Amino acid sequence: MDQRPLRVAVVGSGPSGIYAAEALTRQSDVAVEVDVLDRLPTPFGLVRYGVAPDHLSIRGIRETLWRLLRNPSVRFLGNVEIGADVSTDELRRHVDAVVYTFGAARDRRLGIPGEDLPGSLAATDFVAWYCGHPDVIRGPVEEALRPARSAVVVGVGNVALDVGRVLARCGALDHTDMPEHVLSALGGCPVRDIHLLGRRAPAHAAFTTKELRELGKIDGVSVHVDPADLAAHPVTDALVASDRAVARNVDVLRGWAGSPDGIGNPTSVHLRFFTRPVEILGTDRVEGVLVERTALTPDGRVVGTGEQAVIEAQLVVRSVGYRGVPLPGLPFDASAGVVPHERGRVVRDGAPAPGEYVAGWIKRGPTGVIGTNKSDAHETIETLLADAAAGRLLRTESPDSLTTLLADRGVRVFTLEDWRTIDAAEIALGESRGRTRTTLATRAELLDAVDSHQRIC
Repeated sequence: MDQRPLRVAVVGSGPSGIYAAEALTRQSDVAVEVDVLDRLPTPFGLVRYGVAPDHLSIRGIRETLWRLLRNPSVRFLGNVEIGADVSTDELRRHVDAVVYTFGAARDRRLGIPGEDLPGSLAATDFVAWYCGHPDVIRGPVEEALRPARSAVVVGVGNVALDVGRVLARCGALDHTDMPEHVLSALGGCPVRDIHLLGRRAPAHAAFTTKELRELGKIDGVSVHVDPADLAAHPVTDALVASDRAVARNVDVLRGWAGSPDGIGNPTSVHLRFFTRPVEILGTDRVEGVLVERTALTPDGRVVGTGEQAVIEAQLVVRSVGYRGVPLPGLPFDASAGVVPHERGRVVRDGAPAPGEYVAGWIKRGPTGVIGTNKSDAHETIETLLADAAAGRLLRTESPDSLTTLLADRGVRVFTLEDWRTIDAAEIALGESRGRTRTTLATRAELLDAVDSHQRIC
């Protein structure tokens, strides 16, 4: 009987991937060695490249994930892209099981005229830019910001609030770990009016109360809500009565509705409900957004009223959700944006495929908070371990040959020691500028930090 440790590859080093590795290594029924692979040189996924940099406490979860990655049975292999550097079939042949946790990488589109005008951005691109993602294309984002006096953010979820808050605080973010070019661009951004649009009622908004309240605590910023948006309706009244989180949100919004507080502040944030974009206006770039007033029917459907208006804007950021993308070699449900599965076990041609598993957004869709990924990953690992105990996994004959394959192909693999070096370099760069940390934002900068350290050593 094969007594060697089970070798599992986890694809993705965000919370889902690292929690999956934790669940594998903390159980004692079977010895396990885990390779955590990521196409980026750095770990932590959306915790590093998706959480707003001014949310210091949430970004602090990186320390927890960092501790989990340091488990002696876990090996980080960064800068390895599945489908380019190694195929899914090849990966499967080099390990005993694979857990895919690569998330939902693309934004949803509005599907309206003018969406591709310069000055119209996806929230995924804007967030990646201000977080210092190494793959972001800076030009379109910075060119969109430069002339923007008024901005429209389409969406009323937490990401939309993050975008609106960053724009509202644009000159007061030096305490964060944003890259220097981001601070410079935001510091010169002339935005003074920010409109967040939701097509449904305030009770249907997806943001959390904590994030919502933050808007009202920004110096020099006033928040405005139309009292008409909070009018009684049987559908929304029932939501408020049955859901405490909804009730808290509505209470905060009522506090801002019609309030004269903040008049005279240089920056205004307008939370506009029952409003949907119809067209993004402009010739060479964004000049405004044509919107339509909506209403709720007695059964809760959203309908247009025909009442239209134009919001002057030079910047539009759409934040209406994420969607999963297929990975070559894996089945994909395009309508749901997920890999089909049964309790985390990938389903191929209608049947579960032991040895292939999913966790995180690519398993359940882009829902939940960071903590949701822990229970989700644990469910998947329970399925994997049950398959191992039942002898359903096909054990590879070369369990530690993946790194040899990557080396033979000239792939520059970033290790956990390389991340330690990058981490130290970012802290040192930040301290040299009076900050806690400054993010290195390009692959060249990340590689140079590692190579410089190796030359010194």
